[in-house]
Amino acid sequence: MSEETKSLNFIEHIIEEDLANGLEKDKLRFRFPPEPNGYLHIGHTKAIGISFGLGLKYNAPVNLRFDDTNPAKEEQEYVDAIKKDVAWLGYQWENELYSSDYFQQLYDWAVQLIKDGKAYVDSQSSEAMAEQKGTPTQPGVDGPYRNRSVEENLDLFERMKNGEFNEGEHILRAKIDMQHPNMLMRDPIMYRILKKHHHRTANDWCIYPMYDWTHGESDYIEQISHSLCSLEFKPHRELYDWFKEQVYDYSKETYPMQPKQREFARLNLSYTIMSKRKLLKLVEEKVVSGWDDPRMPTISGLRRRGYTPNSIRQFIEKVGVAKRENVIDVALLEFCVREDLNKTAPRVMAVLDPLKVVITNYPDDKEEWLEAENNPEDDSAGYRKVPFSKEIYIEKEDFKEEAGSKFFRLKLGGEVRLKNAYIIKAENVVKDAEGNITEVHCTYDTDTSKKVKGTLHWVSIKHAVKAEVREYDRLFMDEAPDSHEGKDFMEFLNPNSLNIINAFVEPSLKEAKVGEQFQFQRLGYFNVDGDSKSDALVFNKTVGLRDSWAKQAPKQNQNQPQKQTNNRPAIEQIKSFGKKYDRLPDGLPVKIWAISNKMDHH
Repeated sequence: MSEETKSLNFIEHIIEEDLANGLEKDKLRFRFPPEPNGYLHIGHTKAIGISFGLGLKYNAPVNLRFDDTNPAKEEQEYVDAIKKDVAWLGYQWENELYSSDYFQQLYDWAVQLIKDGKAYVDSQSSEAMAEQKGTPTQPGVDGPYRNRSVEENLDLFERMKNGEFNEGEHILRAKIDMQHPNMLMRDPIMYRILKKHHHRTANDWCIYPMYDWTHGESDYIEQISHSLCSLEFKPHRELYDWFKEQVYDYSKETYPMQPKQREFARLNLSYTIMSKRKLLKLVEEKVVSGWDDPRMPTISGLRRRGYTPNSIRQFIEKVGVAKRENVIDVALLEFCVREDLNKTAPRVMAVLDPLKVVITNYPDDKEEWLEAENNPEDDSAGYRKVPFSKEIYIEKEDFKEEAGSKFFRLKLGGEVRLKNAYIIKAENVVKDAEGNITEVHCTYDTDTSKKVKGTLHWVSIKHAVKAEVREYDRLFMDEAPDSHEGKDFMEFLNPNSLNIINAFVEPSLKEAKVGEQFQFQRLGYFNVDGDSKSDALVFNKTVGLRDSWAKQAPKQNQNQPQKQTNNRPAIEQIKSFGKKYDRLPDGLPVKIWAISNKMDHH
């Protein structure tokens, strides 16, 4: 086996095998098929990356198709957001398509199935249907309407389409096998009555096709060669193939190729909810400010928080394509954005918790503009000027009256270097009536060649620009917030997931534009939020310079899966992107978790 073949993931092996067995390369076609019932989240980026990545690898077209079959939950807002997110990630689709484009064809095929005795109208209540369908260990039984005549079924189905019946009064079911071991094959529903306005077809239809019927047939109409979906759809593959084979008999001249469904493990992330239904609950109950709240795992939330398309693509590449479900530590995603921003983000100075420092031997009316490097990782980034004056702010935590030998910041009698400026020595302090330090008086030394261990960031008070800084933490305090039996995931919300700070930043940031990203030296990566105004900057904290959660030992509960041990693929995966380090980067634990069987379907 060649090295190139060894490097292929299992989906690429399938495609290569199909090409070797006669599939023409120009027949390859892929699709990304989101349901427009919510915003895309980080879990979707894996499906996006796989489908569009294969398109790039094989120079094959990729469709963006909206599976819009449920007007009760779908909105144009979601369509627009999905298109924006996919484009922002850097992918281009050949065709923008909708399952609703195919409603008439799907209806015509359903009529043909009725004529062939392979579909019928059922008029039972949903409770009665659930009872007669059986259980995974008990076969179903035929319902009372299963043997209606073709003529009666055709009449009822047309009247359903014409709006003569109420919702829930009738449904159309495929006639397969009520004793089938796969419950999905026990006469699945194909159409239900929904008298709802559709965001594209308005009120043209009052019956809507079910996802299992629509999805595969949309693939077939579009002549998708490989229909790639997440692992929860593996039991659906048998039904996907059954429907596909029926319509192939009707339309093989028009649509000669049958798609092949194959499944991959979806992306699950620790400390994260991936259910659109639960994410919607967070929005509706105003736990967050909206779908694009920077604490949300949505692509729009990540974008607003300051994540870059490249960091997310790198994350997906490192996660890889697997056949088994697992949970990826969110620290890997944070590592990827740190790595990316480290190369591109300009270094600036900001003080979030200010303490006034007065440099007593610096002239009162003097100010200097000192040269500061924009990014030591980027030779082309150049330099900027930062102002220095008699009074500056430093971080409160960077000063102690008394401290041990391992405290390398400022203390009485001690010296530190001010970044891009001079060395200062703390001489005395000023306190308020409660004994709180309000000022530190220092002297400065122009001999910057002296060796001192500590370097502090600072901002000149005279030139400082006020800014609102929004510090974000993880939205949930539990690694698997929706895995606890008998507990609502909302119980694990982090009450400190947002901290709003009135900060001071250097004046070069006065002209910063929305979306621009910076490293606040010694603090982390921040970007300009869309709430900013010309005279009121707002910064979102993207991620800290190090993983602040790294030292917190994970607490497992009885319902939470155990860690996988001896997980060589996970270890090698992390080594592969940490290879330039002598050891793994700080805060990057090798943790891959087995997925709970109760992970929410979405």
